[in-house]
Amino acid sequence: MKRIQLLREGLSNFKGIRSFTLDANGREVRVYGTNEAGKTTLADGFFWVLFDKDSQNKKDFGIKTLDASGNPIHNLNHEAEVSLLVNGQRRTFRKVYREKYTRKRGSTAQEFDGHTTDHFVDCVPVAKKEYDGEVAALLDEEIFRLLTDPTYFSEKMDKNQRRKILLDICGDIADDDVIAENKALAGLPAILQGRTIDKHKAVIAARRREINEQLEKLPVRIDEASRSIPETDGLNKAWIESRITDLTIQQEEKQAEISRIKSGGEVAAKERRLQEIEGELQRLKNELQGDTLDRIAAKRREEARLRQEADDIRFEIETLDRRIKSREVAIAERRAERNRLREQYDARNAEQFAGHTHDENCPACGQALPAEQRAAAHEKALADFNHAKSEALESIATRGRAANAEADRLVKENEEAAERMESLRTLLDSKRAAADTAAKELAVIQSSVTDVDAHPSVIEKCEEIAAVRREIAVLQESAYDAVAAVRRELDELAVAVSGYRQDLAKFDLGEATRRRIADYEQQEKELAAEFERLEHELYLTEEFTRAKVAILESRINSKFRLARFKLFKEQVNGGLEEMCEATYKGVPYGSGLNNAARINVGLDIINTLSDHFDVSVPIFIDNAESVVELIETVGQKICLVVSSADKQLRVETAGPDMKEAV
Repeated sequence: MKRIQLLREGLSNFKGIRSFTLDANGREVRVYGTNEAGKTTLADGFFWVLFDKDSQNKKDFGIKTLDASGNPIHNLNHEAEVSLLVNGQRRTFRKVYREKYTRKRGSTAQEFDGHTTDHFVDCVPVAKKEYDGEVAALLDEEIFRLLTDPTYFSEKMDKNQRRKILLDICGDIADDDVIAENKALAGLPAILQGRTIDKHKAVIAARRREINEQLEKLPVRIDEASRSIPETDGLNKAWIESRITDLTIQQEEKQAEISRIKSGGEVAAKERRLQEIEGELQRLKNELQGDTLDRIAAKRREEARLRQEADDIRFEIETLDRRIKSREVAIAERRAERNRLREQYDARNAEQFAGHTHDENCPACGQALPAEQRAAAHEKALADFNHAKSEALESIATRGRAANAEADRLVKENEEAAERMESLRTLLDSKRAAADTAAKELAVIQSSVTDVDAHPSVIEKCEEIAAVRREIAVLQESAYDAVAAVRRELDELAVAVSGYRQDLAKFDLGEATRRRIADYEQQEKELAAEFERLEHELYLTEEFTRAKVAILESRINSKFRLARFKLFKEQVNGGLEEMCEATYKGVPYGSGLNNAARINVGLDIINTLSDHFDVSVPIFIDNAESVVELIETVGQKICLVVSSADKQLRVETAGPDMKEAV
């Protein structure tokens, strides 16, 4: 087991303590003092050095020493130092919290510029990140607090965290093992269908809510449907259907009568004669006009075609013109580039070898180099110069030739385009001239069209048509009154049929509503049966939970000397609510357990957790005066005892050579 023991703690200007040293030397100590004497400050200083928090796990707390008026005393260093024995090795951690002052340029006065904290590990100043790393290497902060504060597990952790730790200590139990030990749960695996107990409980809860909502709505729906059934007392469905059939036949007879009146023999003959005369009139017009209309249509199509061909030629001319202008810009750019490269070529070609600068002495020994070696160096430099010049001239010449060739190609393309434009302009003029000619020919043809409406034969046919139409109108007017009388009879029949259909619909609506009520009632029975099945499944899952809880609680409680844990609370309705609370002799930790018992239960928990995590740390026990006898602990105890007689802190160190220090 890893053992962490407190050797020494020193405070200077820390909260209300001006200067105090606690020499524990790895043994249990009791610190006496009246209220506000600084006992809790010792614990605050210990945790601040390690974790930047006080003993209540608060990061933002007052470190600075205050004067009698409650104002901070400035220009003080607030220090805390903790020396630990870690598996026999001494480790010292020290922090200094101080004010920062800066002097602005041109000013002699210093100004307050916030606070800073200096960190030291084994008396060596280090950066905060390195300091925190050294502390973290000792032990995880959460585990440290679990093992140093008797109240932390039961009062400062939520139930889910507590349950997790306890299950880690005793080991969880497989669901199959719980089911195997209880015959009443034999049917549970088939119900679960591969789901866990918790997931199946969630499924049951969700489905129960849905069923309850539906069961609450169904009676309302049944009541609404029952009240919506139409009243049919005094009505005979068969007689109503027979009556509707009779009236429908009468309607059909009246419609046939109207048709007979409208299509009387004389009117029909006149209408047939009218159609014959209109056909004769159309044939007469066609004979008078001959093929003139066909010629007009053909000439119009010819003119439209010529106009469209002219527009296509004009668009091609405009496109060629735009491309010529674009290429002219590119030609100018290529020729400018060619001229620039020519100047660059001439300049580079005019460059002469300026000689070779070389140290005539040996760089190693300092003696003069032989003449042939200097001449060889000169020749090499000249050859390199000529080679580089030749490559540069060739590169410039190649780019110049490419630019000139590109310009020549573009010029040739523009010449071809210009020739094409000239031929297209000639073609455009010919197309426009042809279109104008077609338009003139169309006008001539149109002017030769005969006005057939003024022809005597056409006028005669039109007068004959008008006379027949007048005769038909006279005949129809005489039949209007007879048709109107029959229509009034039809309206009366329609009103009667509508009334009978409404009465008949009451029977259909009533039957449909009764079927819907029967469906609701069947659905209600099925939901009630399903709810009962879910209740049984829920009972089995809760029985499973009770069995598992009994096993878990037995295993967990076997790990503790005093504490006994309750993981579930049975509700009034028989359900189980998750919890995790320590008890002592049946009294819950959070209600009814006295302070002494809570402290010893907390120490018992720390002992088990120390064994589980395989580490022990100093344990700070506040209000230790309330406990007559503290249980033995794996970790070193630091007891904080309220003593009205001790206005200043007094320390007693346990051991055969009991020491007392003030």
